[in-house]
Amino acid sequence: MTRAELTLVATLGSAALLAGAFAFQHIGGMAPCQLCLWQRWPHAAAVLIGLVALTTGWHGMAWLGALAALTTAGIGVFHVGVEQGWWEGLASCTAGSIAGISAADLLNPDVAVAAPVRCDAIAWQMFGVSMAGWNVILSLGLAAIWVLAATRKA
Repeated sequence: MTRAELTLVATLGSAALLAGAFAFQHIGGMAPCQLCLWQRWPHAAAVLIGLVALTTGWHGMAWLGALAALTTAGIGVFHVGVEQGWWEGLASCTAGSIAGISAADLLNPDVAVAAPVRCDAIAWQMFGVSMAGWNVILSLGLAAIWVLAATRKA
């Protein structure tokens, strides 16, 4: 594959993972936890990096794409550890949080305040691997594709 083709595959890979996350949220009704949301940002960055790389032809952008993929994989590893109880999670996503909700809304019985989504609870898994785990696996694969794109001769 050419550098551009590899860049396109990596870009589309991050776009697909983002689309999947939004589908689980908006179609499947599975609200994301804080760490799930954090894992989305590097994928969004990778898509933008890929678009810049494809339009400018600058292969150095592929290294940034690899960094973005490794960043989301790292957040995913942390998230898997929280899910498995290997280490403590963030206070904002394992103990419940009411951040961003006004006191008036909390005291108003007519306002429905959703329960915070916990990062230490596995909402969905396939073959014993949670969504965070799949993000790690697939993001490491995308990082490898980005590195191939960065090192491939034009």
